[in-house]
Amino acid sequence: MSFADLGLVPSILSAVESAGFTEPTPVQAAAIPRALAGQDLMVSSQTGSGKTAAFMLPALNRIAGQSANRGVGVQVLVLTPTRELAMQVSDATTAYGANLPGLRTAVVVGGVPYGAQLKALSRRVDVLVATPGRLIDHLKAGRVKLNTVHTLVLDEADRMLDMGFIEDIETIIERLPNSRQTLLFSATLDGSVARLAEKMMREPERIEIAGHRDKHTNITQTLLYADDASHKMRLLDHLLRDTRLDQAIVFTATKRGADDLADRLSEQGFSAAALHGDMNQRQRTRTLTQLQRGQVRVLVATDVAARGIDVQGISHAVNFDLPLQAEDYVHRIGRTGRAGRDGLAYTLAVHGERHKVRRIEHYIGQTINPEIIAGLEPQRLPRSSGPRTGGPVRALAASALAIARNATMATAPSATSAIVRNATSPTAPNATPATVPSAASATAPSATSVTAPSAASATVPSATSATAPSAASATAPSATSATAPSAASATVPSVTSATAPSAASAIVPSVTSATAPSAASATAPSATSATVPSAASAIVPSATPAIVPSATSATAPSVTSATVPSAASAIARNAAAAASPFTSRPARGAAKPASTTGALSPV
Repeated sequence: MSFADLGLVPSILSAVESAGFTEPTPVQAAAIPRALAGQDLMVSSQTGSGKTAAFMLPALNRIAGQSANRGVGVQVLVLTPTRELAMQVSDATTAYGANLPGLRTAVVVGGVPYGAQLKALSRRVDVLVATPGRLIDHLKAGRVKLNTVHTLVLDEADRMLDMGFIEDIETIIERLPNSRQTLLFSATLDGSVARLAEKMMREPERIEIAGHRDKHTNITQTLLYADDASHKMRLLDHLLRDTRLDQAIVFTATKRGADDLADRLSEQGFSAAALHGDMNQRQRTRTLTQLQRGQVRVLVATDVAARGIDVQGISHAVNFDLPLQAEDYVHRIGRTGRAGRDGLAYTLAVHGERHKVRRIEHYIGQTINPEIIAGLEPQRLPRSSGPRTGGPVRALAASALAIARNATMATAPSATSAIVRNATSPTAPNATPATVPSAASATAPSATSVTAPSAASATVPSATSATAPSAASATAPSATSATAPSAASATVPSVTSATAPSAASAIVPSVTSATAPSAASATAPSATSATVPSAASAIVPSATPAIVPSATSATAPSVTSATVPSAASAIARNAAAAASPFTSRPARGAAKPASTTGALSPV
């Protein structure tokens, strides 16, 4: 198919031929005939596909066929998100309308003095190309009227909505005739773009050719991982010294980053310049002119500033910083491979940005090939973004470690010494070994030795009640959790041997299970009651393997008559001797918490 087959008038066809175009691109072939028929269009196409001609050629064709209306006012209004794109559209309009006598085009954008724009708007304007914000200023001041517009074009509508121009666009549309034709071009036709189209378009026809998710088959995309910023700079230096490089555009995330990187590259001998939104129009125009003339070989730019740049000499596109949005990646690499030429796109990423790379790959529907440059290899592979192995094992180990820590805190070494101190101080003739409430939980989870003298007498806060007959039974229900196989021999007929308390403090060689911190609450509220109903709660379920039934006989009958001072001191001495050697340190061979180190998976 040729342009002549699209239905354009001879004057437009001649201008297209003079511009060097021989065949329409797919989007031009699909959109131009429908636009010439007056249909509202929603068009999605990849960057660099020739969409400017797709909307401007039919708009100019309509002006060429209605020469009698020339001079009545603005006939074609094109809204763009950036100054650069507006300038590009204006230049294309001048080229395509070269054979239309007296055609006048004006550009109204922010960042430039009002003087030149006021002068342009004071005269007849056929085609007005504008950014929404600056056009609103002129509309409010009454400097421009839009009641004669027959064609409205929204170029990169999705970008304008992302930049917050929705209210400005709606205000502008209110000034336009309802009979106008609307041509909307966007990277995506869903979401907010679809809602906007529903408000402002009349039964639009959707055209989706080479959508934004399609692969750039003429652009070789490569991923390079860097260890840090210094490594990234060395990689960039290597890429910019590629013998295949004609011109390159390097993308940064911030305006300051663009300035800093351009300065560093200039210091390294590269012909580099920055382009970003904080530059005034004169600086931006000068930089773009130098780029088009080949005087600048490396352009360092931000996303918004680079939109609309169409320089065929750009052979390399480098993502020095990853884009904030996945769709910006498509627009970035689209700066190379223009006009059917092959292009090279490189993405530099540090290891922690793997998830961002995956998001881009998911968006474009393909994997970006990772490569390593000899001599500039990363020191380590990036971590995989997939699930890690051993999760349940690490969780169990972490849980065991937490239990061990809590149980260790619940185990009071000072409680043991308190038992010894109280037991060795015969403050009353009939004193039984004084107990500390927290001593009931004096079982270390990692220790194989457990002292239990206090567990047997955990209900006697007052030493004076030790002579009660029921005191003999105080050790029966609770001592079962603190006895060992050898505890069966703890029952002796004579108090002078003081084996009853020491039997209660028998060493449990096999206990490795942690006791609950709540075991410290095993103290009975009243000393008059010798039974210990709450002491049973001091037993951790996992500790039951250490219970010996015969331990219930660990209480000597003669303990009830322990009213002799010498007996108390004997008990104290034996209790101290039995308890202290084993509670002062953990036993050997205690189990250690499992390791929680996670495995790393290579990409």
